[in-house]
Amino acid sequence: MRIIKATLEHLDLLTPMFVKYREFYGQLPYPDSSRNFLEKRLKRDESVIYLALPDDDDTKLLGFCQLYPSYSSLSLKRVWILNDIYVAEDSRRMLVADHLMREAKKMAKDTNAVRMRVSTSIDNAVAHKTYESMGFREDNEFKSYILPISQD
Repeated sequence: MRIIKATLEHLDLLTPMFVKYREFYGQLPYPDSSRNFLEKRLKRDESVIYLALPDDDDTKLLGFCQLYPSYSSLSLKRVWILNDIYVAEDSRRMLVADHLMREAKKMAKDTNAVRMRVSTSIDNAVAHKTYESMGFREDNEFKSYILPISQD
């Protein structure tokens, strides 16, 4: 297995899995909008996307992760948000997520980030275990809130 950084040339490979990821979280597919969204992130350097591929096949995607940059005013350093991670159903239990997160962690270190953040569903026990095995710990210092912005 190899982990590579996605470029615009990978959009055709990435988009179907990104759509499956969105559907996993209850969203409608919207393949064209999903592709446009990914294309904008890559063109504008607004995210970093890593792809997991088999050693001998450039046409099969095992999984992906997408990170967004943020910053900490208190530490005066970069923070990376591991916003999306998904592994193809037929590639699970092959440590694909571990390989993707190791590459993400390396990139975070290389960019002098102070930390990486990740959120997942409260009931996603598999993800909790995976994140904790990679060194993530539950944030007991801060409580997070969200403010939905309506499009009225």
